[in-house]
Amino acid sequence: MTLSFRLFQSLISPKGLFSIVPIGIALGLAACSPQTPTTAPGAAKPDSAGTAMAPAAGSGSTVSLSGAGATAPNPLYQAWFAAYNKKNPNVQISYQSVGSGAGVKQFLAQTVDFGATDSALKPEEREKYPAAAGKPIQVPSTGLFVVFAYNLDGVKDLKLSREVYCGIVDGSIKKWNDEKIKKDNAGVTLPDTDITFVHRSDGSGTTSIFTKHLVKACPNWKAGSDKSVEWPTGMGGKGNEGVTAAIQQTKGAIGYTEYSNAKSGNLTMATLQNKAGDFVVPTPDSAAKALSGVTIPEDFALSIPDPETKGAYPIVSLTWLLFYSTPKDMAKGDALKSFTKWALSAEGKTFATDLGYIPLPEEVVTKVNSALDAK
Repeated sequence: MTLSFRLFQSLISPKGLFSIVPIGIALGLAACSPQTPTTAPGAAKPDSAGTAMAPAAGSGSTVSLSGAGATAPNPLYQAWFAAYNKKNPNVQISYQSVGSGAGVKQFLAQTVDFGATDSALKPEEREKYPAAAGKPIQVPSTGLFVVFAYNLDGVKDLKLSREVYCGIVDGSIKKWNDEKIKKDNAGVTLPDTDITFVHRSDGSGTTSIFTKHLVKACPNWKAGSDKSVEWPTGMGGKGNEGVTAAIQQTKGAIGYTEYSNAKSGNLTMATLQNKAGDFVVPTPDSAAKALSGVTIPEDFALSIPDPETKGAYPIVSLTWLLFYSTPKDMAKGDALKSFTKWALSAEGKTFATDLGYIPLPEEVVTKVNSALDAK
């Protein structure tokens, strides 16, 4: 069915629409028990608004949760965990920003209470999921977008056509004053400087998002798409944080990173040409347009590698939290469910908006909450 994209209120004009496949996920949200010494008895209690909350302060028990995975949403997750702990002092959530690849591995090995990934689980990853843990559950937490950030003195409004950014990534365009770059940047003084492309060195959902786009947008791209690929050129950085730091420290560098990391690092971001031929500035507004009219599948594994919508930013994705459906510790499962519902609530969404992420539309939140409540 087609659903009003109400949540993007100020972000989309005109209002976009989502079409969502009915969800039939039976979710008994749970988590494995890594080496966290304390747990809380009893189930979560609803607050006055009906949202399940963790055990109240003063109950004499503490729930300690650990997670690992995607670096792209890390700024948002850290803000969420800190704010939730202030509301619920007995719930402590730690998170390792190690990359989607490492996060999925830790999730499958049951060494964390939850995982996080910018790349939806693959069939082969699902096959490795431990049978005793029930089924792997992935639910979206927010939308995000990947930008080309660069370090080039005196150049603030760089435009990159699809041909140009494909050439930078495959190494065929080597100098900043290449005629193909100059063509779309009239009046801009481009230096005779070598281009240093910065990519991820670790297994990364951001890389998966980025390379899925390259497969669609770049006819000469040969390395395929995955969390890790054989890059034909450039230097590596660990995590979105590492890529951001490498760009900051290297004159003539350009690389891909998640928008909020580039924003917090005060990096300059390029305007990209999308499939419709528009040159689009990377903003939450233009990124949200890429999600307009798409169909979210039953398992929430949405992929939009090259959106066709006019005015849409071209490199956009959801990011997901990973849970165990069969709990080893019911208190941890209840705490994770309560946290997730709060993060997707109106209060939690303010953090996503402030940090430059794309909050989930209310219709998707409703489906996620229904899945979380299903037994």
